[in-house]
Amino acid sequence: MGSLEASTLLVNKEFLGEKIRGSLHNEVFSLPSEQLKKSEMNKANPGVAFSVLTSSNGRGTVTLQPQPKLERKRVDPKDVASVILGGGAGAQLFPLTKRAATPAVPVGGCYRLIDVPMSNCINSGINKIFVLTQFNSTSLNRHLARTYFGNGINFGDGFVEVLAATQTAGEAGLNWFQGTADAVRQFIWVFEDAKNRNVENIVILCGDHLYRMDYMDFVQQHVDSNADITISCAAVGESRASDYGLVKLDSRGRVIQFAEKPKGADLKAMRVDTTHVGLSQQEAKQSPYIASMGVYVFKTDVLLKLLRWRFPTANDFGSEIIPAAVMEHVVNAYMFRDYWEDIGTIKSFYEANLALTEEDTVMLGADYYQTEAEIASLLADGKVPIGVGRNTKIRNCMIDKNAKIGKDVVIMNTDGVEEADRPEMGFYIRSGITIVAEKATIEDGTVI
Repeated sequence: MGSLEASTLLVNKEFLGEKIRGSLHNEVFSLPSEQLKKSEMNKANPGVAFSVLTSSNGRGTVTLQPQPKLERKRVDPKDVASVILGGGAGAQLFPLTKRAATPAVPVGGCYRLIDVPMSNCINSGINKIFVLTQFNSTSLNRHLARTYFGNGINFGDGFVEVLAATQTAGEAGLNWFQGTADAVRQFIWVFEDAKNRNVENIVILCGDHLYRMDYMDFVQQHVDSNADITISCAAVGESRASDYGLVKLDSRGRVIQFAEKPKGADLKAMRVDTTHVGLSQQEAKQSPYIASMGVYVFKTDVLLKLLRWRFPTANDFGSEIIPAAVMEHVVNAYMFRDYWEDIGTIKSFYEANLALTEEDTVMLGADYYQTEAEIASLLADGKVPIGVGRNTKIRNCMIDKNAKIGKDVVIMNTDGVEEADRPEMGFYIRSGITIVAEKATIEDGTVI
């Protein structure tokens, strides 16, 4: 367990809004700088990532081979475009995603999950940003329009372009997005468009992760190593390893094996000695797997070839494109050494918010403000205003937007219920965490 100093919207290498301290509840470790090999890549600012060499043999040793000193040509951010995948149904975050796409779910009080990759792009200097949307995209599109258009953020000759799922007669686009790779494939013509022909590398990003990364360091390593594809990776523990794509590396940092969410014996086979990626002996025992973060950088021509010609029916990057590409292309790993959380479940969302607030209740706020006169009028009529009433006790709970909780309410799940659906009463329980639904009303004196 470590500490987290983070927020969401980055400007000039800092986040907009105040910095927040909290506890860190994940199995990805920050590595002490003295463990890192002295190199140009290790001169990055704290909070970014670094590259390492490791072994495909968990019990073997690795000899780092000195490389000739070469003049490093700095990659121009103008030659890089990013694609943020924001179209997933978000079933595991229900009921938070009942009316919103996962990237539109609030985080840190006043932000949305989409602000994380957007902020990382802006502060990395990447100003060509595409956002792919599909399910429940209304609130996501509205947030992007209000936040990133006409608010003073200067994209120069760049842009933020929302690419909504469409059905184009006579083309593969007749179907909705079938997966992450298919979503990018259906808009492959965008990257072949004249205005984007100078884009040499494309960064593929998830819209539901919480972390801070300088993507240009990521791209720089990709270019320096002349990789076709580079995968951002983090060390994870046994309990979470089967939730991710796992990799094994050779002594040059090249991916030689990729397994998507392995189970049982296949999972055990992906264990490695993570001291070779900079972890201490104790940390390596706790985190013996190297997980893909679902963040990739492709050479543009390689991405187009893979999607259009080599694997034209493959739907997913993690389970299809990447494992196949490992056999045919140079696929390298980029080890990320800072806080990272995949907000894929109610539990991970809850813990990520606690890491920002150091409290045990998460409130997602409201869209509007009620005056004292309005509140008094509602109370006089026996109605519940927005917010939390007096003498109310709440623990291990997430309160969605515009919820109304009356006075003398107890939301503590003292019976230890793990799963429950009570939409008629305005709440759900997932993994033992109570979720008060959006716009729900919890009447005075209710006990949950």
